[in-house]
Amino acid sequence: MNLINRPIGGYPELGLNKFTGHHKNALHLNTGRNCLEYILRANSHSKIYLPFYICESIFEPINKLDIKFDYYHIDENLDPVFTNGFNDDEVVLYVNYFGVKKRTVEKLAGNIKNLIIDNTHDFFCKPVDKIDTFYSARKFFGVPDGAYLYTKNLYRGTFEQDYSYDRMEHLLIQIDKGTEEGYESFSRNERLLMNQPIKLMSNLTKTLLGNIDFDRVRKQRKDNFLILHDKLGHINELKIEADEIDAPYVYPFLSAKGKEIKEKSVDKKVYIDTYWDSVLNKVYKNSVEARFTNELVPLPVSQMYSSEEIDLLGTFIRNY
Repeated sequence: MNLINRPIGGYPELGLNKFTGHHKNALHLNTGRNCLEYILRANSHSKIYLPFYICESIFEPINKLDIKFDYYHIDENLDPVFTNGFNDDEVVLYVNYFGVKKRTVEKLAGNIKNLIIDNTHDFFCKPVDKIDTFYSARKFFGVPDGAYLYTKNLYRGTFEQDYSYDRMEHLLIQIDKGTEEGYESFSRNERLLMNQPIKLMSNLTKTLLGNIDFDRVRKQRKDNFLILHDKLGHINELKIEADEIDAPYVYPFLSAKGKEIKEKSVDKKVYIDTYWDSVLNKVYKNSVEARFTNELVPLPVSQMYSSEEIDLLGTFIRNY
């Protein structure tokens, strides 16, 4: 008869704290797209409406479940433009873009019967009561998987536990050799997460999240965001209400020189993503969505970077 419910002896463990992470009352799943799949499985929506301006990965669960979908446009403020109403069995998905659209989320929650909020860009934004909402841990923290879901309808199904020890290489390389050396491994991990079934968040990710000082992260991200806004807000063609933000994913800087800035920034070892190239295949070249894809510069505000580094980044962009 075992003295306790695990072996005694062996080799030392990493010595990480056990899980005491954020979003304790949410469902802990493996990816954001699988949070959407969970919602769709738990409901009987006949159709989902999506913004044209959205990451292509969102279509994985929609295609898997063969659910009808249609698009809607956004305006120059990233707010939705609806041309008609919605039936009771239809649902609308809206993205809290870059973590700067909290007020729009609250407004939509009061006006649309069936609404899903993609909060993968705003980890610290509280969910609106009784509104299906999902978050990504991977976008904000150095973990190999992890997403959170708040939902009013539970899906009657059982899910396997995810294991992610073999998807840690990019994070370990980053510590020893730097981000650039680990990027190929990071890209491989991103591919491994494609078309995964719904699984429970890995114990490794839960443990890693239990070692994060969330208050510090939130403050650092907000401070970094406000530094950039102070330097760039007056020339940013996307109007941002600074008092609306929690701790955003990035600082979204919109400029006619955006594409050029992204290209030239590489020379300074500043690597800036484009959100999202696939959008250009669906919209007119003079559309709002095409402009955001081509000209938006999502500047990092991660807790990885000090206020001094973000200040230098803001100065570089402003002077350019």
